[in-house]
Amino acid sequence: MPRETKAGLYQGPIEKDANGNYFCGPYLLDYQTVEAYFKLGDRVSLKSIIKNTSRMSMDTYPQKSIKFSLASENHDND
Repeated sequence: MPRETKAGLYQGPIEKDANGNYFCGPYLLDYQTVEAYFKLGDRVSLKSIIKNTSRMSMDTYPQKSIKFSLASENHDND
């Protein structure tokens, strides 16, 4: 697993797939967290990445993030 830096483990925009899953790059995002605090297109910084154990999405997204925050504008790690 990559080591977390000040910018986080990974940064990118929040996207939504045809199945209604929120994701950032190759990582699934916690649905309830996105619904409560973010919107599509927000640039986020992932703070932790864990194994995705959901049978419905684990083939598409083997890893997920449950800890993420808005990314600062001056970082560009895509």
